[in-house]
Amino acid sequence: MGLGQSSKAPVMDDTEEVNFDHFQILRAIGKGSFGKVCIVQKKDTKKMYAMKYMNKLKCVERNEVRNVFKELQIMQNLEHPFLVNFWYSFQDEEDMFMVVDLLLGGDLRYHLQQNVHFSENTVKMYICEIALALGYLRSKRIIHRDIKPDNILLDEHGHCHLTDFNIAAIVKDDLRATSIAGTKPYMAPELFLPYEGTHPGYSFTVDWWSLGVSAYELLRGQRPYIMRSSMPPNEILQMFHKVSPGYPAAWSPEIKSLIRKLLSIDVQRRVSCLGELQGLDLLSDVNWDAVLSKQLPPSFIPNRRRLNCDPTFELEEMILESKPLHKKKKRLARKTREQGHSGSPESGQLQQRLNNVERDFIIFNRERSKMSGAGAEPTGLSKTEKNKAVEYGQNNNVDPAPYISG
Repeated sequence: MGLGQSSKAPVMDDTEEVNFDHFQILRAIGKGSFGKVCIVQKKDTKKMYAMKYMNKLKCVERNEVRNVFKELQIMQNLEHPFLVNFWYSFQDEEDMFMVVDLLLGGDLRYHLQQNVHFSENTVKMYICEIALALGYLRSKRIIHRDIKPDNILLDEHGHCHLTDFNIAAIVKDDLRATSIAGTKPYMAPELFLPYEGTHPGYSFTVDWWSLGVSAYELLRGQRPYIMRSSMPPNEILQMFHKVSPGYPAAWSPEIKSLIRKLLSIDVQRRVSCLGELQGLDLLSDVNWDAVLSKQLPPSFIPNRRRLNCDPTFELEEMILESKPLHKKKKRLARKTREQGHSGSPESGQLQQRLNNVERDFIIFNRERSKMSGAGAEPTGLSKTEKNKAVEYGQNNNVDPAPYISG
């Protein structure tokens, strides 16, 4: 079910930058506050990716450009088996594009909405896999700040991958973050502390709380604390101290203990780094090297015979979208002709801001950096096997990174 773009492979040389014409658009699969997502195939290598595209004018009008640029900056320096890794970025006069790993297993929010009942073993594995990603992010001084089922994608084998860094924070040395960001039901108690001149700040501990909330929700189908989006911070803080989450009798003592350690209101008692998690007696049976190399098969495997996302995304793109992606080439050509007759349609401050976006946009090509010697050929998979893995929605053959114990 394609969107009607020519599949003829463009002729590329080593100096040419990747652009929109180098990809065949296959279908739309999602949308978010920062843009829309479609499946694409790179015409020369035939590799499959997910491509997120963000309209420049909308980003400027909503003051979202800074977050887009920050996400580009963060993601170009990350590569890990349990992240959705970044491959290319480019722009045209309408949109900014980010090309990332294609994960066809759907996000955990989708599976919750499909009434999937996750077993304790499955959730335990998700905790371990995301914990390895958080250990890696800590080594890069990054707080994700938006861990939730919506931002955890599954590959076709059921392994999870953390995505969406548009509100992540980079902290230097032992400094703390102070700006308040996140999705309220998954935000740690310390984020709701009152301002007294300045916010007391927070660190990596907030991501481990969010992981605990997500694990609880996957097991029970509801979150441990019920809060309204309009609830003020002081009421949320009171709720954390007055309301205790319920732990069903059917849950094992081990999973209850694990989630309680993640959902500790006292930051000092909360499990909040990979080393602490690995040191727990209840995880003493985990082979962390096997987890990192994805040698342990997950209990829940997404349905491979269907695309695990809402099918209405493609209908919206084809029918409701005023500037559909598959008609971009004709639209830009027509716009160029019209501007030749009537001059630029944008003017003044708005045009200057659009010009600044074009000037400051970060162009990235991980494939080129790998070919130039930054990445040797990964071991364990032949070229044919790696191409097949990409086509089936695996994590684009990222080498396992050493796990961090601190």
